[in-house]
Amino acid sequence: MQTNILEYLEQTVKRVPEKVAFFNEETGLTFRQVYDQARAIGTFLHREGFYKKPVVVFMKKHPRTIAAFFGAVYGGNYYVPLDEEMPRHRIELIFKTLEPGAMICDETTEEMAREMAFGGKIYRYEDIAFGEADEEALAKVRAEQLDIDPIYIVFTSGSTGIPKGVMACHRSVLDYVEQLCDVLKFDENSVFGNQTPLYFDACLKEIIPTIKYGASTCLIPKQLFMFPIKLVEFLNEHKINTLCWVVSALTMISSFRTFEKVRPEYLHTIAFASEVFPIKQFNRWKEALPSARFINLYGPTETTGICCYYEVDREFGMDESLPIGKPFRNTQIILLDDNDQVPAPGEQGEICIRGTRLTLGYYCNPEKTAEAFVQNPLNKLYPELIYRTGDLAKYNDRGELVFLSRKDFQIKHMGHRIELGEIEVIVNMHPDVASACCVFDGVKKKIILYYAGTLPAGDMAAYIKEKLPRYMVPNVIRQLEAMPLTPNGKIDRNLLKQWYEENKH
Repeated sequence: MQTNILEYLEQTVKRVPEKVAFFNEETGLTFRQVYDQARAIGTFLHREGFYKKPVVVFMKKHPRTIAAFFGAVYGGNYYVPLDEEMPRHRIELIFKTLEPGAMICDETTEEMAREMAFGGKIYRYEDIAFGEADEEALAKVRAEQLDIDPIYIVFTSGSTGIPKGVMACHRSVLDYVEQLCDVLKFDENSVFGNQTPLYFDACLKEIIPTIKYGASTCLIPKQLFMFPIKLVEFLNEHKINTLCWVVSALTMISSFRTFEKVRPEYLHTIAFASEVFPIKQFNRWKEALPSARFINLYGPTETTGICCYYEVDREFGMDESLPIGKPFRNTQIILLDDNDQVPAPGEQGEICIRGTRLTLGYYCNPEKTAEAFVQNPLNKLYPELIYRTGDLAKYNDRGELVFLSRKDFQIKHMGHRIELGEIEVIVNMHPDVASACCVFDGVKKKIILYYAGTLPAGDMAAYIKEKLPRYMVPNVIRQLEAMPLTPNGKIDRNLLKQWYEENKH
């Protein structure tokens, strides 16, 4: 049984050293190259005196970036992925939390790195990745590593405006990957098409299974997600057969009627997460790829990514939502009501997660860690942490878990408790709508609907009034050419709220 993620790479490099592990449209790295360069970086960091420290990897999205991640771990450290597309202000806020001593950059990020408020040492990848590995030093580091030692820190948004750094350890990542691979049936023939930025934990779904099985991951150019036909052609060109994407990336393809012109020829596994998949758009994918497996995934960063799954095995009505199903093995989902009790069957509760999947908490932030990672209120006998997600769900008649909304997406309006997600489902049902999002003005008590599509706003208002009770009809309806997205592909609700505040007067 593995106790360190690097064991995956070390076992695979013996089997298929010359197979390409990670590649983009221009170049790739074999497993031997990833192994050698990562061990050279680990040796360098060890000689520089970095041990059990955060190592910032500030590079463009590239196969070498992944080798740098493993290099930090080989040195007994934990990597912190950042990206040139991230706002400089946000990066400097992260530095204040981390106080990192080392940063690895490349030729595209070095100048920006030296201009920022960074007090540590800056190293170019090219200067540290091609030396000789110190076998004795690396063996000593490995002998002292435990499965509870951290691997990475990824930063999520914080309610105070200060990013929160979520720390994951070997144990949680190993447990996550073993269960994910079992459910999604990855193997050495899997060719992953990576969509998410490398500074999000979502990329683990491709990176770690690749080194576990000797599979391959293609880092898809970001600009292709603006051109759905070219994107599908790219998938075919590189024989990509497995996708683990956010929903908005998939609906971008289906909403533009791409499948009428070109279809993915090799795809057999499509996993998706982050948002509710509108049934209208899902059906277009299912019609285009009737033999493929479609798996709905759910899980927050604080539980090392995905913890629930549902493989779509039946037809769904336009007004239904795909379940998030059931937890992975060795993970338990507990629903708790406002009184910290298990709700009655069919009633909603907050999703709380128990198991090895839990991360170590928030870096240098014990207060926020204590708020989210709490003692299981159902267990008074011994210490047992659960993570409170802030997500609301219930079990349907089939015993499947169904996501309802965020607790903060649930509002009180005109004397009624309303799930904004319910309005979005109705709007997304319209054939001329590509995507929709509702926000709430808590001061003026107004529901604001934003949608992308060709349906005129006046027709949208008439359509909604036919589908929803009066108290759920949005007070403001605004049509957009395209929905704004966060860097990891989710609808940017905060930006929509900002737009509304700037234009409501």
